[in-house]
Amino acid sequence: MELPGGLLQERDKRAKWKGIPTLLQKLYESSHLNSDLSHAHGFLKLLSSQLSMEAMSFVTEDRKTVQESTFPNTHTFDLFGGVDLLVEILMRPTLTMQKKKPKMNDDLVKDCLSVLYNCCICTEGVTKSLAARDDFVLFLFTLMTNKKTFLQTATLIEDILGVKKDMIQLEGIPNLSGLVQSFDQQQLANFCRILSVTISEPDVGNDDKHTLLAKNAQQKRNASPSRAEVNQVTLLNIPGFIERLCKLATRKVSEATGANFLQELEDWYTWLDNALVLDTLMQMATEEAEQSSTESSDESSVATSPLRHRLPQSMKIVHEIMYKLEVLYVLCVLLMGRQRNQVHKMLAEFRLIPGLNNLFDKLIWRKFTASNHVVHGQNENCDCSPEISFKIQFLRLLQSFSDHHENKYLLLNSQELNELSAISMKANIPEVEALVNTDRSLVCDGKKGLLTRILTVMKREPPDSSFRFWQARAVESFLRGATSYADQMFLLKRGLLEHILFCIIDSGCTSRDVLQSYFDLLGELMKFNIDAFKRFNKYVNTPEKFQTFLTQINSSLVDSNMLVRCIVLSLDRFESQTEDVKVVEVLSECCLLSYMARVENRLSFLFRLINIINVQTLTQENVSCLNTSLVILMLARRKAKLPFYLNALREKEYAEKYPGCLLNNFHNLLRFWQRHYLNKDKDSTCLENSSCIPFSYWKETVSVLLGSDRTSLCAIVSYIDEPFMDLDRDLLDD
Repeated sequence: MELPGGLLQERDKRAKWKGIPTLLQKLYESSHLNSDLSHAHGFLKLLSSQLSMEAMSFVTEDRKTVQESTFPNTHTFDLFGGVDLLVEILMRPTLTMQKKKPKMNDDLVKDCLSVLYNCCICTEGVTKSLAARDDFVLFLFTLMTNKKTFLQTATLIEDILGVKKDMIQLEGIPNLSGLVQSFDQQQLANFCRILSVTISEPDVGNDDKHTLLAKNAQQKRNASPSRAEVNQVTLLNIPGFIERLCKLATRKVSEATGANFLQELEDWYTWLDNALVLDTLMQMATEEAEQSSTESSDESSVATSPLRHRLPQSMKIVHEIMYKLEVLYVLCVLLMGRQRNQVHKMLAEFRLIPGLNNLFDKLIWRKFTASNHVVHGQNENCDCSPEISFKIQFLRLLQSFSDHHENKYLLLNSQELNELSAISMKANIPEVEALVNTDRSLVCDGKKGLLTRILTVMKREPPDSSFRFWQARAVESFLRGATSYADQMFLLKRGLLEHILFCIIDSGCTSRDVLQSYFDLLGELMKFNIDAFKRFNKYVNTPEKFQTFLTQINSSLVDSNMLVRCIVLSLDRFESQTEDVKVVEVLSECCLLSYMARVENRLSFLFRLINIINVQTLTQENVSCLNTSLVILMLARRKAKLPFYLNALREKEYAEKYPGCLLNNFHNLLRFWQRHYLNKDKDSTCLENSSCIPFSYWKETVSVLLGSDRTSLCAIVSYIDEPFMDLDRDLLDD
């Protein structure tokens, strides 16, 4: 800072610094320890005006790559220590030894934060250097207690946490519990934006694509809970936190009490760098004008008023959608974490599901929104409009909520629950225990429950819409777990099977993601259900239709193998029920069951399932191919046909002139299977529930197949000739 004035001014002219170093020097001199900072504030305002112009141009020009030349003022400000000086000014009250901490002027704090934020977005490296200062990051959280500086603080923290190398520990924030309890609902929603970075596992976005070998190795290294998991527990321990999130997620737009329109406008400051938000807003205001003025709901009666009245209303709706998006994301992450059962209990108790059900028509699916963007993983940045992101997040939440959990029946209303009981009674089977235990005071109210509402909108989606993917996932997770005949019949009665078959066979859908989700859903819907196979046969009533169906299945077995598994398992069960007239009739008539009953077709699936994977390429997504091939062999073993299948694999190898290839690969895969599934942390109930084959039989079959006795007819080694043994034995050796 100590440069002779004349020299500085001379250099300033040539370097086009626009007087910024001189202003910084004055700011520095007027901000010493005992000054009242009012002069300093004046200099800061002058600096701020020069920097904010650059930040505005940066935001409006679609965030191009940051270059010095583009934002010379901000670069100069940082070069001459402006960023460090502002951090020092902001943190000064915490460094004093005095009992009574000096209080800084709110406007000064606000301007300091705004300038820092502008530097972050315009100058490479500023955000990272701020993120490296843990003391400053934790200090920023304490500024959030002040309503006047809350938004600027939240915006800056969000930017900093986005680049921070180590995830912040929430328990390090001074008085976090008090801080969160002091927030109003609007601040809490903004705070959720910040929280999302602190509770999500980094790089979990492509979870399905990571190889299981790498993931298992990672788990061995990280035995203790991750920082994200520790942060999740910290949040759950804040009194009333989840209850407030549920209230925020389920409040109506008319209940959102923005203090006033100006307050809302200021709040938009945090979203303005997102052009999509503004586009959505304008589009909504225009659409509301076109809507019929006869609608009487509080959300649309505004359509009759002129645009200047409508814009605030549309703002309210977009605002509410964006708040809810953040809240649902946080709830979703917590639902998928280690504290799942505790979170489940709270979400049920605070009536999240009935609340969302009441918002479904008015807000969540207010109108049709085309969505043909690519399906995103859990953590990937989505470049969709707020409305599309919100719908997807809502469907994701439902998927996490009902997946393998007895609370899934909260997605229905009382009449629908009675219908399930009636289905069980008519079929003379006991009601599912989870259904009996469902607390009727916590279920959906209204004419339809959430599950039924999703079915309704699902049928209206265009063929390749990515909403279909998430809708199918949400409905499928309701069916997952131990197969329930009543749940299946409930959905079959609503035409779900015909809708799925239409999509797979007749709609011209080409999206792999959508097709995979429909195959999985179809598998869960039809498994062990003779009525479903009867309906299938009625819809697929020509050889051409059946051929199209098979072509779709065969085009990607990674996508369709769960359905193949369901058909193989169902066929096996039906063949043991020959005293039932209906079963015998469907067995003889159903083209799908007849096709799978032919052993050459089962073998063809088996060859391909083993061929498309190997230990190095196994992921969460394709490991199901290995389990499906095991199901085919377990059922063969039950009928003492295992040697026949193994011999067929051997003959196939020789026919392909590649002896040992298939069987050595399968041997390696099974050795990996043992390591993966016999690990004490692994949950084997999923395999057991989905197949109705006890896990002990899975383990036993793998053991028999991996036997080392070359005289055993059920051991893979007996079918590999000596010269071709162990091509890849070293793969798994540590």
